[in-house]
Amino acid sequence: MSSPRPPRPRGGRAERDQADALRLASHRPRLRLIGVGLTLVMLAFTVRLVQVQAVGAASYTEKAAVNRYVTVPLTAERGDITDRSGTALATTVDAYDITADPLLFSEEESGVPDAPQQAAELLAPILGREEAELAELLDDPENRYVVLARAQTPQTWRQIRDLRGTLAEQASKGTGEQVLSGVFATETAKRVYPNQDLAAAVLGFVNSEGEGAGGLEAQLEAELSGEDGTITYAQSGGRRVPTAGEREQPPVPGSDMELTLDRDIQWAAQDAISEQVEKSDADGGYVVVQDTTTGEILALANAPGYDPNDVASADPDALGNPALQDAFEPGSTSKLITMAAVLEEEAADTDTHVTVPNRLPRADRNFADHEEHETLYLTLAGVLAHSSNIGTILAAEQLGESQPEANEALHSYLDAFGFGRPTGLGFPGETAGILAPSGDWNASQQYTIPFGQGLSINAVQAASVYSTVANGGERIDPTLVRGWRGPDGQFEEATEPERTRVVSEETAAELGEMLETVVASEDGTGSAARIPGYRVAGKTGTSNRVDPETGAYSGYTSSFAGFAPADQPRVTVYCAVQNPTEGAYTGSEVCGPVFNEVMAFSLAALQVPPTGTEFGGLPVSFDPDE
Repeated sequence: MSSPRPPRPRGGRAERDQADALRLASHRPRLRLIGVGLTLVMLAFTVRLVQVQAVGAASYTEKAAVNRYVTVPLTAERGDITDRSGTALATTVDAYDITADPLLFSEEESGVPDAPQQAAELLAPILGREEAELAELLDDPENRYVVLARAQTPQTWRQIRDLRGTLAEQASKGTGEQVLSGVFATETAKRVYPNQDLAAAVLGFVNSEGEGAGGLEAQLEAELSGEDGTITYAQSGGRRVPTAGEREQPPVPGSDMELTLDRDIQWAAQDAISEQVEKSDADGGYVVVQDTTTGEILALANAPGYDPNDVASADPDALGNPALQDAFEPGSTSKLITMAAVLEEEAADTDTHVTVPNRLPRADRNFADHEEHETLYLTLAGVLAHSSNIGTILAAEQLGESQPEANEALHSYLDAFGFGRPTGLGFPGETAGILAPSGDWNASQQYTIPFGQGLSINAVQAASVYSTVANGGERIDPTLVRGWRGPDGQFEEATEPERTRVVSEETAAELGEMLETVVASEDGTGSAARIPGYRVAGKTGTSNRVDPETGAYSGYTSSFAGFAPADQPRVTVYCAVQNPTEGAYTGSEVCGPVFNEVMAFSLAALQVPPTGTEFGGLPVSFDPDE
């Protein structure tokens, strides 16, 4: 018996044959289709290559210019200026130079016909510049880099960046135009003066280009500025391409300069002279504080002053340093030099008798003292204590057997004390004053120069005279810079100042006693300078002032100079006020209180101990009947 047959698959034989036929179809049609596709692709590439390299080469070259490498300067960080303790007087903070690529403001690149004008209108109120100036800078497609504003705050750049983002968003929505895509920022630094107007006349300021334009900022420009660097990078559509590589020449930062100034003493001097100038309704004034043992200037204050953070708002006449740039007749404070010459040449002693009449006929005039008086019988010390012009003339005449010889002798001492030549500070615009050769002194000058009229000096020269006497007769060139710290961090001290012997130690000691008598004696003019606990040596000055505009005498120069402690000198203070018009005008009344205040503060700040002994003073007069 046969077994049952298995069931037939569904679909029948015809369907099975059709499935086998599909599996066995030829592959050649598919290969031909792929070949045609590849041919078309290669043809498209070939056509595009010909278009780029031949037909449209010029236009693509021009477009590539937008994406080429650009070189941007990297500003070196400017060195700080500090006082003697390292406290910053001038420093730098982070800032941005706002720059632009004018090519990106052209109509072809921006798509906006008046892109430079629109951008200038938006940027002008932010940068504080005129629209026309900005538009002119931006409308220069041949230039790839312009600076729109230097040393702007981070807040300013953030405001521009946010505005640029807003315009980009509006442009993407079709509701506005992006006209700031070509504005960029370069990191830099901004010069700031943390103490506002403190020591501004000494520090100076920097201009909009970041270069020193006044004071020590200008004088020390090479040391402070360092060396700028550069960076070259690729940009595309006005944006930096971080993956395209870059070449950088790093900047070399400037050196930090340490001054001899003491910030606290500078503040005290500036406060005192500013208050007195305002009180006297004067044209101006200056105070110099000097270390008698080193020549270092501890304070150099001027009034009125200015804030170097806002030079644009300052009075142009106040931007200099009058204490070094003003030339004025010193008056009676320079009588000390005449006395130094007389003592050093042994023409007289401190107790030499000098008979002083009310009038002294010399040359073409009758000379007088500040006040009318009967005949005075003074010692040489008394002549200085009373500040007698007549007595000083009589003493100066003893310097030679003839007037020309006396003139020549006095001139040599004026020169040795530093008159008529630069102080050695090298300060921009410093005046050397005026000291004519003795052979050129006219008939009047022969007798006025001994008491401080007919020649001119600056305030630092005047202070140096008293520091020379305080230092035992040895003059030390004044200094303002103690040293500097370079990029390597090493501190280098400034060159030692020049020292010159002017008078002997014995003469200097006698001069010191004469100056003490001016302050200590009841007959002296310097009683306003007395400081409890300290021996003080000083001298008043009240001279006729030459009006710088007319060249004629008008008003007065009031002054006071001295040092303390008189027995062991440490500090010299010199004060001068130009043309006081309210209240008193004498040196004792106008500058005596300023001297007192500044000297007392300086002694305390330097922790100078009080004087251990008292000085009774030298005899100032004699009895003609004895």
